[in-house]
Amino acid sequence: MSDEALLELAEHISLRRPNEVVDTNIAFGELTVEATLSGVVPLIEFLRNDPNCRFATLIDITAVDHPARAARFDIVYHMLSMYQNLRIRVKAKVREDEMVPSLIGVFPGANWYEREVFDMFGIYFSGHPDLRRILTDYGFRGHPLRKDFPTTGYVEVRWNDVEKRVVYEPVNLVQEYRQFDFLSPWEGAKYVLPGDEKAAEAKK
Repeated sequence: MSDEALLELAEHISLRRPNEVVDTNIAFGELTVEATLSGVVPLIEFLRNDPNCRFATLIDITAVDHPARAARFDIVYHMLSMYQNLRIRVKAKVREDEMVPSLIGVFPGANWYEREVFDMFGIYFSGHPDLRRILTDYGFRGHPLRKDFPTTGYVEVRWNDVEKRVVYEPVNLVQEYRQFDFLSPWEGAKYVLPGDEKAAEAKK
């Protein structure tokens, strides 16, 4: 669909749902609608039912972490209209102490998507019937897709053959992370590489 048609669709959505739409943006041939947090569910229900939209398929729910921002997270919904051959992105800003209204009443399949977002980012959904971790273990500490989560994690899991069970232990790296400077020795590296002393001796 052309940008002109997407602009018309954006204007249609903004006019019909003025209390829920904060902003619209078109990039890479796709429309992004920024919504108020309280307006996410009614807006998505409108996008599903409106004859000019008919975004009847919920593709995914995810989030983006912005640790330096007051509203730390963006909750992001991706939807598809097979009738219009269109994709749309709906997003809303979420503070760390806020709860996102659950979308299960509109799209029952949102259940596991919301559990994934809770597990990976620690975002809570109000009205969710079973908000538990889904990708990590029950005793897992922290939320792996937050940008302040350590890349090595806090514990490692292994099978203990003596105790005949899975055990959790503090992370013990066999080799510390190395610092790479990505300089080529043929392009002016200042350090001496092993073996360079042989070349120096050969010149004598």
